[in-house]
Amino acid sequence: MTAVCCAAVIAAAGAGLSGTAYAAENLPPVQPLVQDLTTGSKACASGEGRPYVSTPPTLRAVLNDPEEDNQPAEANLVKGEFEAWWTDAAGSEQRRTYTSYETLSGSPQQWRMPEDVPADTVVSWHVRANDGTTTSAWSSEGEGHVCEFVVDDVSPDQPVVTSPDYPEDEISDGVGVYGSFTMDSPSPDVVEYRYNFIGGPYGTARPDEPGGPATIRFLPLEGRPDYLSVRAVDRSGRSSPTTTYWFRVKDGRAPVAHWKLDDPAGSTGAAAEAGTAARAGSGVTFGGPAIRGADTGATAALNGSSHAYLTPGVPAVDTAGTFAVSAWVRPAQTDRTMTVASQDAGGTAAFRLGLTSRDSGPAWSFALGDAHVTGGAPETGEWAHLLGLYDEETGTARLYVNGHAVGTGAEATPTGTSGAFQIGRARSGDQYHARWHGDLGDVRVHDRVVVPAEVADMAYRTPELLGHWSLETATDGASPEQTDGAPLRLGDGATIHRSPSSTCIPDLDPDCAYVPPALVGDGHLTLDGGTGHAVAEGPVVDTGDSFTLGVVVRLADAEPAHPMTVLSQAGEHTDAFKVRYEPSQHQWQLVMPERDEPGAPETVVSHIEPADGGEGSGHRLAVVYDDATDTVKLFLDGYTNDRATGTVPNGWRSSGALQIGRGQVGDGWGEYLHGDVDEVQAYAGALKDSRIGGLGWGTNPCLEC
Repeated sequence: MTAVCCAAVIAAAGAGLSGTAYAAENLPPVQPLVQDLTTGSKACASGEGRPYVSTPPTLRAVLNDPEEDNQPAEANLVKGEFEAWWTDAAGSEQRRTYTSYETLSGSPQQWRMPEDVPADTVVSWHVRANDGTTTSAWSSEGEGHVCEFVVDDVSPDQPVVTSPDYPEDEISDGVGVYGSFTMDSPSPDVVEYRYNFIGGPYGTARPDEPGGPATIRFLPLEGRPDYLSVRAVDRSGRSSPTTTYWFRVKDGRAPVAHWKLDDPAGSTGAAAEAGTAARAGSGVTFGGPAIRGADTGATAALNGSSHAYLTPGVPAVDTAGTFAVSAWVRPAQTDRTMTVASQDAGGTAAFRLGLTSRDSGPAWSFALGDAHVTGGAPETGEWAHLLGLYDEETGTARLYVNGHAVGTGAEATPTGTSGAFQIGRARSGDQYHARWHGDLGDVRVHDRVVVPAEVADMAYRTPELLGHWSLETATDGASPEQTDGAPLRLGDGATIHRSPSSTCIPDLDPDCAYVPPALVGDGHLTLDGGTGHAVAEGPVVDTGDSFTLGVVVRLADAEPAHPMTVLSQAGEHTDAFKVRYEPSQHQWQLVMPERDEPGAPETVVSHIEPADGGEGSGHRLAVVYDDATDTVKLFLDGYTNDRATGTVPNGWRSSGALQIGRGQVGDGWGEYLHGDVDEVQAYAGALKDSRIGGLGWGTNPCLEC
């Protein structure tokens, strides 16, 4: 404490006040606590626990002085007296001291150690507080202890990387197959290895003891050249040069069992692309329709009876290790538990992939031992892709529906099995139960991890172009579809604007009248905002299933007076969807009612964007409804966001025609668009986000990409 004197009496007198005296006796500062001391960023320690540092550190201490010895309004100041010592190479003790500046009690004090502190030498230090009159005990006295550190000024040696599974510069197996990588530096004081692969993961591995090797496990997600980049870090925090270990990963190996189930009608069994052919019960009918957009052929129907099954009569995979089983499925009912695939294990099933009926509603399921993963919402007559995965490395069972993980991964303890693989039924005692009623296709079994990108590819259904109207010309009030499909019929107030055949400059040619170019290509549709519209023949997209729509639109007004619809498709009572501009909120909106009822709850997603006012090249809007994930997205100029993404639990099938430039309002048509429309494109299926940017440019995007 800083004070005028050690003891003082301050008298104060005033009108009507008796004299008051304050006595102040200086108390010594508090002994610094070991837990309030740090060596650099490391806690105070000694002996085997002493910290190692890469350079002479900054010593820090929090020092306190009792407040009781302060006079009113007096600052409580304290400074630190640091002392450090060590024995040099000649055996002589070296000692350094430092006194810090005064600061408020409770504030940290610090001392940057001098550069002559030797490396590889134990340095001890302690500190005490000084209030300008008295000092505290040293931090090392009584129940305290000295702090120690060692400066390590040598970086560790570069680590050596080895892998029995992925040898350096060789092509090895493969996506979905774990491999071990061992990192080992010759330096004896290495305490961790910091590593990363191309694109991740990034991590830290610690040896069992300093200077020892560390081994990590890695799951390749892509077939490509890859590298493991590693640095060794010693106990002082010094880092070695980086070792880069290059290796090459094969694509994921093929299934160990695979039945396409595309056998000709009348077949009595299923041929095997891999594994053993499966004999079929009499409740199986081959030659069903292919799955639109999926990479499959025909499918098989199982009638749910005791004869509805297929089996190769042998196991397909060792269920004690990593495995995955998948199939395309279409249930004919969802009100009972049914099996897509299983494998016998004595009087039970080692696993079961299928549909579970429960009080809260049906769900897809994958059961393995006592572990059950459920999720998704099965729909009667709707195709879905299922994949159940057990990862022995993590001990986790997972379920994917339509390429997306559902439910919560469950810890599983499977058992090995020598029983037969089953399609369409599951073992229970001396009988089979939970028989499948519906269609199945493309059953696969893998003996490795099927990684998320592969799952998504297996479940991907390539969208199908339903119509592309470039709106370049119109004949007899109809604008043709690019692939000779049904044209768009133009209503009153709708005309085709054509780009000029030649250009001129009005300022230079008084007889020249400027004609603006078309939005895209040589022409576009112009709507008058009163009655103008165009209409397709019937409902172009199936709104009960996944679909994609794209359009280029430019509003004629800078401040529209009312909402205006650019695309819609109606049911009996309301539009199944409506893409419109809402001027009161300056938004492009996608509106999707939950039911075909007046006043039904609506999902509304939107983008904020000012109206065009007849200028510019317009905007490229796209709608993507993914029935597999129950999501809908509105894209503006190729981009979407959280506000433009929503959930539509069950899309319903609309019966009305696709409308351009108007939507249903009450019992009639309204929200007529005043502006220009071009490049209307419609697809069955959900285009990938990366393909949306290809809409609206006069061509069709790559659907397989």
